[in-house]
Amino acid sequence: MTAVSQEEEQAIVETVQTIVQKHGASLEELIPILNDVNRDLGYLPAAALAEISRLLHVPKSQLFAVSSFYSMLSTKPRGRHIIQFCESAPCHVVGGRQVWETLCANLQLGANETSPDGKWTLATTSCLGLCSVGPVLVIDDDVYGNVRPEQIPDILARYS
Repeated sequence: MTAVSQEEEQAIVETVQTIVQKHGASLEELIPILNDVNRDLGYLPAAALAEISRLLHVPKSQLFAVSSFYSMLSTKPRGRHIIQFCESAPCHVVGGRQVWETLCANLQLGANETSPDGKWTLATTSCLGLCSVGPVLVIDDDVYGNVRPEQIPDILARYS
């Protein structure tokens, strides 16, 4: 758990309140609320989950269960750039393992790790729904298909 100052906690609470006001304080809006808070803050800190719990009258345990179920959400700080790598069988059989090894070597990261400088988070996913263009990786909102190991350095260089 990451400790935050009172000022940071207040900013987190204000962000959550704005997002809940935008969507409405109903359980039906839980996923959009969590997704927006995660996007705005980079993750779902404890203070955010506590405020969502208070505003939606949902137990924190339920919020944590939902937050840990969806790979798009994180309860731990992540890098400025999130790399999702598809590790499904279709991507694997067309060279995914070699791309993965090159990606790990270039970033010096393993699965679900964040670089010490906070630039990258490397995450695996079971499927991105793009099997016809595997191996596939997504960086932020950019999709790369038919990736070959030799392309990795050039792809990573596009992100500052």
